[in-house]
Amino acid sequence: MGEDGTSKKIQKSRKSRDAEESSGRSGQVPEVAADVFAEQAGSIELLWGGRGRPSRGPKPALSLDRITRTAIALADAGGLAAVSMQRIAGELNFTKMSLYRYVPGKTELVALMIDTAMGEPPALRTDSDWRPALREWADSLSAVLHRHPWLLPAMMGSRVMGPNELGWVESALAALADTGLDGAEKLDAVVVINGHIRTLAQVAASMGVGSTRTKSPEQVMSAALNELLAGRSDRYPALTAAVASAAADDSHDQALEFGLERIFDGLESFMTRRAAQRPEAEPGSVSGTP
Repeated sequence: MGEDGTSKKIQKSRKSRDAEESSGRSGQVPEVAADVFAEQAGSIELLWGGRGRPSRGPKPALSLDRITRTAIALADAGGLAAVSMQRIAGELNFTKMSLYRYVPGKTELVALMIDTAMGEPPALRTDSDWRPALREWADSLSAVLHRHPWLLPAMMGSRVMGPNELGWVESALAALADTGLDGAEKLDAVVVINGHIRTLAQVAASMGVGSTRTKSPEQVMSAALNELLAGRSDRYPALTAAVASAAADDSHDQALEFGLERIFDGLESFMTRRAAQRPEAEPGSVSGTP
């Protein structure tokens, strides 16, 4: 590479570093993140850069938060299909075009809806063991998905995570801080726990939990299975017996708890093996010295 090419490369590197430092000071997402999510620049701006109101014109009567929460209420009642800029405008007694001064379109609005509906993660006790801390985290996440069944389909596909959603990941990782797991293992553990919670929520939603929110996901699934199995016990004898047994000993609402405890058992066993494999420090030795 010639001198001119090297000079240009150095200048580009300096610009990238300056942009990153500037974005850190202003609270915006670094330029590299904007490059990764180039097609979702509008969502990045609203989620991370912030644009609470239009910069021109008179003092607005609307707010981005009001628009977002109205959209969430519509989605809670009728799913994502019920959310449209026209419908939101009608609910707020504004014109459809007035909403576009705050949010470019539905894609960006859904990104805001997800992060707002997720809310802040639970404040886990710092003096608590990792198991009860993660159990509280899991129960809180399950409750959020139960209150907003539309979140699961909204979260599918490539998208930008917002501050609240990323905060949930941070909270779970912090609970695993003193477990001896490395960074990749902590992330994998959170993915497994998250996957169990979402799977149950997805199954329950497909069986009608969205229209029966007073019931637990397990209650909805149990009722649906009983209805499907009626008169078909000869074809599904094992399933019929299992459902009947669960109902008899009142253990049919423990799918979430059972799965979490087995995941935690596996993690604890792995942590124990990891600790046993760790070489013990020699008496009188100082960490970091040969």
